Amino acid sequence: MKLRMLATECPNACDKKDCPTLYATDRGTLLVRGDRTDDHGLTLPAHEDVVEIPLSLIKKAIADGLI
Repeated sequence: MKLRMLATECPNACDKKDCPTLYATDRGTLLVRGDRTDDHGLTLPAHEDVVEIPLSLIKKAIADGLI
C-alpha cells in the first residue's frame, strides 16, 4: 500500500512522528493516525480499532482541497 500525507496536526514538517495525520492510499481509501481510545462504548471485532483525531485535521484537509 502506498500512502500520501494529506494533512497533519504537527506544527512543522520535522515533527511528524507522533501527530494525528490523514493519509490517502493508492487503494482509494483514507488512513487516519491518532490516539487509540477505549472509552467509546462500541463493540468492535478483533480486527478493528478506533482512533481519535482532532476535527481540525479533517477541516484542514478539506480547506486545502485535498479531500
